[in-house]
Amino acid sequence: MADIFERLVKNYGPIGQHRQRAHGYFAFPKLEGPISSRMKFRGKDVIVWSLNNYLGLANHPEIRKIDAEATEQFGLAYPMGARMMSGNSNQHEQLEAELAAFENKEDAILLNYGYQGIMSTIDAICGRHDIIVYDAESHACIIDGLRLHTGHRYVYKHNDIEDLQKQLDRATALIEKQNSGGILVITEGVFGMAGDQGKLKEIVDLKLKYDFRLLVDDAHGFGTLGKTGAGAGEEQNCQDGIDLYFSTFAKSMASIGAFLAGPRIIIDYIRYNIRSQIFAKSLPMPIVIGNLKRLQMLRTMPELKEKLWHNATKLQTGLKERGFDIGATDSPVTPVYMKGGVEEATAMVMDLRENYGVFASIVVYPVIPKGHIIYRLIPSAAHTDEDIEQTLEAFSATKEKLDAGVYKVTEIPDMADVHAGRFNYIVDKVKNK
Repeated sequence: MADIFERLVKNYGPIGQHRQRAHGYFAFPKLEGPISSRMKFRGKDVIVWSLNNYLGLANHPEIRKIDAEATEQFGLAYPMGARMMSGNSNQHEQLEAELAAFENKEDAILLNYGYQGIMSTIDAICGRHDIIVYDAESHACIIDGLRLHTGHRYVYKHNDIEDLQKQLDRATALIEKQNSGGILVITEGVFGMAGDQGKLKEIVDLKLKYDFRLLVDDAHGFGTLGKTGAGAGEEQNCQDGIDLYFSTFAKSMASIGAFLAGPRIIIDYIRYNIRSQIFAKSLPMPIVIGNLKRLQMLRTMPELKEKLWHNATKLQTGLKERGFDIGATDSPVTPVYMKGGVEEATAMVMDLRENYGVFASIVVYPVIPKGHIIYRLIPSAAHTDEDIEQTLEAFSATKEKLDAGVYKVTEIPDMADVHAGRFNYIVDKVKNK
C-alpha cells in the first residue's frame, strides 16, 4: 500500500517545486503597512499594483471608522451559527435587498466567499441531467464548480460566439435525446487575467435562438463598469438578460463575502439548498455593516470610479505609447505581455522590486505557455500620477534589460527567507550586470 504523504513529498506540483527558492518573495510575499498604493516589502517602500482595491476603499477613513464602530458594538462573533439556524439579522437582509435593487434584480443572497460561492451556486442549481456550457478562460472557482457537476459540460473558445453556438447545438441535441435537463451558460463580466469583458450582449441575444439560462461572474466588473457601477451587464446594456448575477466583495468593495442576484423564486430556492451556506457560519456583523457602508459609497460617490478610470487610462495609454502589448483589455485590469522564461521573469521581478521600487504580480509557466511572461497590473483610485509615471519608467528600463538578455540566468534566484548577505549579493548581481 502506498503512503499518501510519500507521494505528495515526491511531487510538490508545478509551482510548489520552486518553494525553497520562492517562498516569501515570489510566492507568499508579505506586504506591510497601511493598505495603499505604496506599502513596504521586506523593509523597502514599493508602489503596489497587485491589490484588488479598485475604488480605494480598503483604507478609506470612512470605512475604517464604520468597521471599528461595528466591531466595537457587535464583536466578530455575532451572529453565531448558520443563517438558517441562528445567524440571521436585519442587517444581513438589508444588504441583500440593497444589492438586489442596485443590480436591478428581484432578490439576492449573501455568500461567505466568492470562490466558495460560485462553486456552491453551480452545485445547487445543476442536476445530473443538466448541461453546462462555459468559456474556456473561466476563473478557477468556476472550473472547480464544474468538477462538482455530475452531468455533461461543454467548453467554448474564449469569447467566441460562433463556437458557443456550436456547443449550444451539441447541448440542445443531447437534452432532446435524453428528454431531460436544461442548459446553463457560464461566463465572466470581466476576465481577470486578460481584462477583456465577456460578450454578454451577444450571449444574451442568443436566447432568441436557444433555450438556456445565463450565470455571469462579474467579480471585476462590479463597481468598475456601467454608468452607476452596477457592472458589465449595465455597461453592455443587457442586465435584464442575465438570469443570475454573481460578484464578490473582495474587489471594488475591498472586503469579504459575495452575493448572487436574480429572480426571487430562484434565489429563494438557492437560499434553502446551497450547502456551503446552510452548513457554515454567517458573515459576522461588522463585515455586513461594513459592506452596507461600502455599497453606499459605491452608489453615491461616482468620483471614486472616475478616479479609478483616470488612473487606468493613464497607465494603459502610457504603456501602449512605450510599445508594450496590453492585449484587448477594456477594463481596469492591465496585463503586460512579454517574452521570456521562468528564470528570466523572476530575475526581472526582483530587479523591479529591489532597484525600481515597483511591486507587481507576474504570471509564468505552467499558468501560461512556456516562453511567455504576463505582468498583471491592477490600478486603483488610490494610485497617483506620480505612481504611474514612476512605474512606466521602471517598466521601460526593465524591458530594455530583458530584451538585451540581462536577465538570462540558469535558475530561479534563491530569495526564500535568505540571510541578509545572500540577499544583498543577489540584488547587487542583478543591479551591476
